Amino acid sequence: MADRIDELWERGEIDAAPIEEAIALLDRGTIRVAEPTGDEWVVHEWVKKAILLYFRLRKVEPMEVGGLQFLDKIPVKRDYAERGVRVVPPGVARYGSFLSEGVVLMPGYVNIGAWVGPGTMVDTWATVGSCAQIGADVHLAGGVGIGGVLEPPQAAPVIVEDGAFIGSRAVIVEGVRIGEGAVIAPNVVLSASVPVIDVTGTEPVEYRGVVPPRKVVLPGVRDKHYPAGTYGLPCALIVGERSASTDRKTSLNDVLREFEIAV
Repeated sequence: MADRIDELWERGEIDAAPIEEAIALLDRGTIRVAEPTGDEWVVHEWVKKAILLYFRLRKVEPMEVGGLQFLDKIPVKRDYAERGVRVVPPGVARYGSFLSEGVVLMPGYVNIGAWVGPGTMVDTWATVGSCAQIGADVHLAGGVGIGGVLEPPQAAPVIVEDGAFIGSRAVIVEGVRIGEGAVIAPNVVLSASVPVIDVTGTEPVEYRGVVPPRKVVLPGVRDKHYPAGTYGLPCALIVGERSASTDRKTSLNDVLREFEIAV
């Protein structure tokens, strides 16, 4: 199937059967846009190409879900009870996304190609963009924005690894990777170019596009000098680390108190 999708992509052609089959496998979680291999992640470009070809294949049409009217190309998921997923109205997950058992989707949104791990909470008005990979037991707090990275096909999606906590109104885009167990405070904005600065030592240590596992991250500002003056540009500050000695919930509560993070 991967070879056939690659062939269709290169030729700019449409063949409904393999495209529909690929999206059906994506919807069931049989295939993923990206998956971990050890400490790294591998992006399956052909799966992204299948999604893009699916958009070309589908036509905009009226659809009705629970009495609500929509006009779109992609239908919504319908197998929540079968999958053991709780969805609170008007939460919506698009067909071609995958929600694992135990996921709770409040009135938020999960786009095609996204994968959400077991026991994860997608809280009210949180959005999970196309192809984003969200691990197990993650909490995406109210209003979190997880960006979609569908194009180019080789680009890594946003990745939030197991046990991470993403605070209210935080925004994570452009393929940023949040390490396992990390805590992102409310209103942190992370893109590929926003510096993530560890300020816990005697000298700053700077990262781009990644938050290491178990780190606690707060929003910050760093001065930059221009001909017209000095202005503060956003950055993110690593101010500590979650303790591994307590269970996940206790550790999270302790971290929030210790670093005075409002949620």
